[in-house]
Amino acid sequence: MVALLESVHWGAVAQIIIIDILLGGDNAVVIALACRNLPARRRMQGIIWGTAGAIALRIVLIAFALTLLELPWLKLTGGLLLVWIGVRLLLPEHESTLTVDEGGNLWRAIRTIILADLVMSLDNIIAIAAAANHTQLDHQLYYVVFGLLVSVPVIVWGSTLVLKLIDRFPVVVTLGAGLLGWIAGGMLIGDVAVLALLQQNLGDAWVQVSSAGMLRAATPVHYWASALGALLVIGAGRVLSARAGSKGKE
Repeated sequence: MVALLESVHWGAVAQIIIIDILLGGDNAVVIALACRNLPARRRMQGIIWGTAGAIALRIVLIAFALTLLELPWLKLTGGLLLVWIGVRLLLPEHESTLTVDEGGNLWRAIRTIILADLVMSLDNIIAIAAAANHTQLDHQLYYVVFGLLVSVPVIVWGSTLVLKLIDRFPVVVTLGAGLLGWIAGGMLIGDVAVLALLQQNLGDAWVQVSSAGMLRAATPVHYWASALGALLVIGAGRVLSARAGSKGKE
């Protein structure tokens, strides 16, 4: 037992836990938004099953996450998908695909959770893998799996807390959807194909080259894209909600 504890890279463990706490928040928001229309007795089921499905998907993605991030148009597609999810989560209950009539729509919420987490989880996996990279080669997989397991209680607790805030402060729904838009905007501008086009047509002021030789958006450009993504989701969601409300009155 002592030998086992001595072999643990506690620095990597601490980094992984911090990463889970910092990056688990957006996943908790997605789960809370997807489950907010569920009856109280169904909410925890949605949280647990949605989290379990998302974690299982992350484990599958571990082996080729780095390769996926280098595929052109992947982040662009994922960002657009996340914009769509954020807008749909702002629609009124009778218009949204997340409308819940007990069991059947519980699975709709779970599918939305897994789909959104698929889009957002790649960076989380990369961060955990980077922290595990400082450990012994034959132990790295264990650290990555540990990081994913630690993220479960973080996400479950966080989504439960966000649900309570939504019940008390409905504006949290708009803020949560805006967060998804912010993430989507960052993903859109971070796609390797988009970055190559920006560099080719607008010059180096729009992109930077990381220490690893990879292109990334210049910091101001990244923030502007993220902010525009948040405004797009909130604006489109409100417009469509208003139209749905006017139709419901007719």
